[in-house]
Amino acid sequence: MAVDIESLVRPHLADIETYDPVEPPESLAVKAGIPEDQVIKLNGNENPYGASPKVSKALAALPLHIYPDPFQRRIREALARYLELDSDQIIVGAGGDELIDLLFRLFISPGDAMIDSEPTFGMYGFYARVAGAEVRSVPRDQAFDIDVPGVVAVAGSSRAKLLFVASPNNPTGNVASEEQVKALLDTGLIVVVDEAYYEFSGNTMAGLVQEHENLVVLRTLSKWAGLAGVRAGYGIMSPKLVSHLIDIKSPYNVSTAAEAALLASLQDVDTLLENVSAIIDERERMFSMLDGIAGVKPRPSGGNFILCGFEPGRALAVFEGLAGRGIFVRNFRSPRLRDYFRISVGTREQTDRVVGAIAELV
Repeated sequence: MAVDIESLVRPHLADIETYDPVEPPESLAVKAGIPEDQVIKLNGNENPYGASPKVSKALAALPLHIYPDPFQRRIREALARYLELDSDQIIVGAGGDELIDLLFRLFISPGDAMIDSEPTFGMYGFYARVAGAEVRSVPRDQAFDIDVPGVVAVAGSSRAKLLFVASPNNPTGNVASEEQVKALLDTGLIVVVDEAYYEFSGNTMAGLVQEHENLVVLRTLSKWAGLAGVRAGYGIMSPKLVSHLIDIKSPYNVSTAAEAALLASLQDVDTLLENVSAIIDERERMFSMLDGIAGVKPRPSGGNFILCGFEPGRALAVFEGLAGRGIFVRNFRSPRLRDYFRISVGTREQTDRVVGAIAELV
């Protein structure tokens, strides 16, 4: 008997709007028609210095035949020492993305709503759509700051349960203030402050978690520690909420490799933060160089990236021109960003290459 698979798929997932991920270097090399080692990949906000040398040594000695600890005791305790918090306030995920997904699983039923502030990280809306939630997007203002009164109004007039704030915001670079976050917490919704780029801004809301059970702060080791490939992120929140998430997560969600990489990174924090300082310095140098090109408007950023604005209709042509030279930056589907693209901060040589090419193409 022939089976119509499509008829069995949940209706809201049958034709879902997907997240637009970045491609790996080997695929980009084929697109540009160049060897892979000539690709300049500045589209994923990856750390150009890579992971700590201690990570490679730790991975080489792994007992791969043993399951990881389902309660994450060692890594939660290590993070607690690093953050000067209690381990029962911390949970670790396979990247921050998994924790976002778990929050939707915990709080959202089909027909509920979540609120984000577009343009922002596209995974919030994606996980909402997977969960069958309504996405209530409150546009950011002309400076890409959060429209707090607008968000508060939507929170009070909908079935919203979750509210997401990226700070620094990806891709615009804006940093949310404590005053803004406190106003959002007063809505009574679960407020998720995604601090994936915290180490590049130094601005955090983690100090508010003790007072606000409805606050979740997310962090990752993908950016500052160069662990994007092993997937290691964590959340800071009330012990009650940590307990609920541990109950519903996959038992062995954080791999043995991710555990070892996280622990080794926390043993080499000084080296990794030196790399962070170098990236911040290079971000400011790239901003100054871009700011000196007529027709290019870089935006100040608290992350390891810069959002670049262009004259109307020019961004796509420059983006494609860069790709033709083997230089890959990030463009977006959002109508608000049709005249922008985002450049990750790379090495000094990569900055010189990308800025020089933009100057020629503009």
